[in-house]
Amino acid sequence: MGEWIEIAGPDGPFRAYVARPAGTPKAAVVAVQEIFGVNAVMRGKADWLAREGYLAIAPDLFWRVGKDIDITDQTEAEWKQAIDYMNALDKNAAVTDVQAAITAARSMGASKVGVLGYCMGGYLAFLAACRTDADASVAYHGGGIHTALDEAAGIKKPVLLHNPMKDGFIPVEALNTIRETLKPNPLVTIYEYAEQDHAFTREGGAHYDEAAKQLADGRTIAFLNETLA
Repeated sequence: MGEWIEIAGPDGPFRAYVARPAGTPKAAVVAVQEIFGVNAVMRGKADWLAREGYLAIAPDLFWRVGKDIDITDQTEAEWKQAIDYMNALDKNAAVTDVQAAITAARSMGASKVGVLGYCMGGYLAFLAACRTDADASVAYHGGGIHTALDEAAGIKKPVLLHNPMKDGFIPVEALNTIRETLKPNPLVTIYEYAEQDHAFTREGGAHYDEAAKQLADGRTIAFLNETLA
């Protein structure tokens, strides 16, 4: 249901997958990738946002690392590739690309634009909340957020975090630190999932949990409807 477009970023053009709703969009959401590129799962997330009434833009943030990277989480070799890509990515430059995608969404007529990300993209969505002009931000199991809490003073718009408390990639101590540090901020809402592991909303993933995904996604859409629509 989507198409690829080109976005003019500050360091050069890059592609983005765009999914459009059937009617007039409520608003726009920049959907930020995991470490596997803008793959079928990520394009599916954009399609889901479009079905919920949002113009969804999933920028290819790996464009500096390699061309059109699109792999899965299904083999050990792909996991190694994905982690290498993640380590090679300049995260600060990626946030500027997210801002470019936000700006592109506004140029397409969206009065409000949110950011939503998964895993690495969840971390970038948190940084976007601190650094960009996004109107709302959502992070699913954002790895690394605990290392960027000193930027939280930059949060000016609502933020929603989904934190699985049995995350094999994010220590529970880090998740506790995120909660205790951000709890006083009225703009931040944190949902914790006591029995869930990393990427519990990734269709086809090892830790996928349909019921927990439906719960988290329902909370996300309610949040986006409140903050953007």
